[in-house]
This record gives sequence, C-alpha cells and structure tokens, in this order.
Amino acid sequence: MSGDDLADQVWREMSAFVLDNRDGWRRAVVDRSGLPFSRIRILKRLSRHPMTVKQIAAAATVDAPAATVAVNDLEERGLVVREVDPDNRRCKVVSLTDAGRDMVRLIEGVHDPAPRSLRSLAPDDLVALRRILGAAAGP
Repeated sequence: MSGDDLADQVWREMSAFVLDNRDGWRRAVVDRSGLPFSRIRILKRLSRHPMTVKQIAAAATVDAPAATVAVNDLEERGLVVREVDPDNRRCKVVSLTDAGRDMVRLIEGVHDPAPRSLRSLAPDDLVALRRILGAAAGP
C-alpha cells in the first residue's frame, strides 16, 4: 500500500470515528441554539472571518441558492449582517453580529465529551495522538 493510499485510509477511518461519535453533541447544539445544524455550521465558519455568500456556499458545501436562504434566515434572526465589501463594492460580505457572536459562544459551550473508547486510551497514547494530529494540522 502506498503512502497516499494509507493516508486516504487513515483519513476515512478518522472521519468515520468523529462522525459516528458526534451525534449527541449535534443534537445538544441544535436543542440549545434552536437552529438547524446547517446554520450552526455557517455561524462557526463566520466566527473565523467574514465571508461572501459564494465563499459560505463553498465552505459549507452547499449551492449558492441554499447559502443565500441560510444567510437570509440568519440575518432575519439578527445573527449576521451583510455589508458592502470595502475591497470590492460590487460584493457583500456576511459577518456576525453581537448576537451571532453570542450564539457561537453558546454553541462552543455545549459539552462535547470524548467517546468512551478514546477516554480509555492510555495517557501516553493520547499524548502521541495529540502530537500526530498537531503535526497533521500543520502550523
């Protein structure tokens, strides 16, 4: 097996592990925020930096009309605002409002415990895993 094939296999296994163990957290976030998870994903991305609707669509892996509907909903809820992009006056940039930043803090405050299988690993293994993930994430 080549290094690329092995990396692809490890990536699939990591993704499956995370997805299989995040359902409880997703439900808790939706319950606490009152927002569909698709909106939560957009708020989390906007918490990093403002984006155009086109950039939101690409980041959230939805088409532009779906991103527009989501941004309209978030705007109606007072969580985001659209403003003219100072670098390109033909574009609008979407950013979080104070209420949007409060919602992101609420979402980030939802407890997301590690799955039992991860908590059962030896501390040395957890340290090694953290180091490997840090290296994979890059600087």
